[in-house]
This record gives sequence, structure tokens and C-alpha cells, in this order.
Amino acid sequence: MGEPRGAAVRAAAVVLGAGACYCLWRLAAGGRRAASGAARGPPSGNSPPASAHTMDADALQKLIHLLQATDDPLIQEQALITLSNSAAFSVNQDIIRNLDGLSVIGGMLSDCIPKVKEKALNALNNLSMNVKNQEEIQVYITQVCRNVESAPLNSDLQLAGLRLLTNMSVTSNYHHKMLNSIPCFLHLLSEGTERTQIQVLKVLVNLSANPAMTRHLLRAEVPSLLLLFDNCINRDILLRSLAFAANLKKNVNNEDGTMIQDQYSKDSIFFTLCRDSTPFAQKLASLLHHPDREVKEQVVRILTQ
Repeated sequence: MGEPRGAAVRAAAVVLGAGACYCLWRLAAGGRRAASGAARGPPSGNSPPASAHTMDADALQKLIHLLQATDDPLIQEQALITLSNSAAFSVNQDIIRNLDGLSVIGGMLSDCIPKVKEKALNALNNLSMNVKNQEEIQVYITQVCRNVESAPLNSDLQLAGLRLLTNMSVTSNYHHKMLNSIPCFLHLLSEGTERTQIQVLKVLVNLSANPAMTRHLLRAEVPSLLLLFDNCINRDILLRSLAFAANLKKNVNNEDGTMIQDQYSKDSIFFTLCRDSTPFAQKLASLLHHPDREVKEQVVRILTQ
């Protein structure tokens, strides 16, 4: 396996020039260690090397060019990890955008190798902490949603996509691009592990804060929704589930009675929270005795709307 990887490095070196050779050697060495069974670097791709913040525009440009010059997935992964770690520093977020790095990294989302897509999502997630970067990253939201839907349940790839969607849904600017994925999000809420549930709830809470999304969310079907409001549920899941319900209830109350109840099925969120709300009210009454103060505050918020 060493020869094809070495050939990729040599080809990229010709494209990038002699100044990139050391960087390429380090990336290739990391790939060889991975192939031999040694550690391939941080499992999450989020632990920055000591020099990540010191990379200048020239070094970042060489990494971006490297992604375009090689089809070796191990080298691509290492380059994306380094770019992701560099993007944790705000000064590098602008540099990478100005070097057209967002489109290069975004192009990796259609790669057939799950690990490459995951590392690309991690990089875009760090880069999305910048408003100007979000304006460019938003063109990939549909692709990110597809990756979340097609990824194995509870996989690192799925979680990486959800983390990026969380950042991209902090404002309502791009909520409409996630509209078709609401059924997927709610499926993950019902079937996912606690880690997946927490991450998808972050997206749903952001979406539910937007009145324009209210009817779309209320129309969705989640027969198991009430299970999220038990005293024994994970605190982070419970808090976010209550915030989700509180946002929707507030938006319904602000509709001034214009909700047309016949457009919602009996398994819809609307019926659970608003129409046939006695079981939900019983859950809330029980949660008033929850030992956590924030939980009780969220319950009171719902009950007093």
C-alpha cells in the first residue's frame, strides 16, 4: 500500500512545488502509520496539533491544493483534519474562505469514503462559526442533510452532519433548506442513541424557535414523543425536549386561533402537544417535582403560556 500513497504524494508535490514536500511527507507518514495498525491521529479529528494555529496562508493554501491533487483517502483525511484544527482559530477561518477552501472541502461531501465525508463535515463545522463562511457553506446544506439521512444510524458521519446543521440553524436564514429533512430528524429522535438524540434535538430546538417552521414541525408524526418527557430520561434530552415543546406551544399561541386542526393527524406533534394534550399535561405535572431547577423552569414556561 506504500507505493500508491507515495505516488500520490510525489504527484501532489509536483503540483504544489518543493515548499510543500515536508507537509506532504508528514501527511503520508501519518497515513503509513494508520495502514500498519498504529494510531491515525485523534479519533474525533478535533484534537489540534500543537502548530495548527501557527499555519500561515501559504501553508493553508498548500493543504487546500493537496486535497485537489490526491485521491488517496488517507492523505485526504489527514489534510482535512489539519484544516479542521486550523479552522478552530478565527483568523484562519477567513484565510481558508479567501483561498476558496470552502468549495474544495464542500466538494468532499460527495466522496464515497465515509471517513473522508466525516472529516470534511468536521472541517466545515469549525469553519461555520464565521457568518461570512456560513453564507458560502449554506449551498451544501441539502447535501449535508442527505449525508445525515443515508449515514448508518448513530454513526460518527451522521453526528458530524448534525453538528454542522446545528451551527447552520442557529439563525433562521437557512431553515427552509432543512424542511424536507424534518421526518428524518424526528426518526433519529425516536430511534437514535442518547448521543444522537441530544444532537438532533439541538437542531430541532433551533428550528422550533422560528415561527415559519411551526406548522411543518407540528404536522410531523412522532408517536413516541411523550417518552421524552419522563422523569427518568437523560437530563440533557429532557431539557431540550421541553425547550422544543415550549417553542412550539408559544408559536401556536401566537397564531391567534388560525391553526386549522383538521390538517393534523392523530400521531402528529400537534395532537400530542395541543389537541389531545391531557397525557402531555400529566407528564408536565409530574416533572414539576423533578430535582433539577432548569427542568422545572422549562415546565413552568410551558404551563404559563
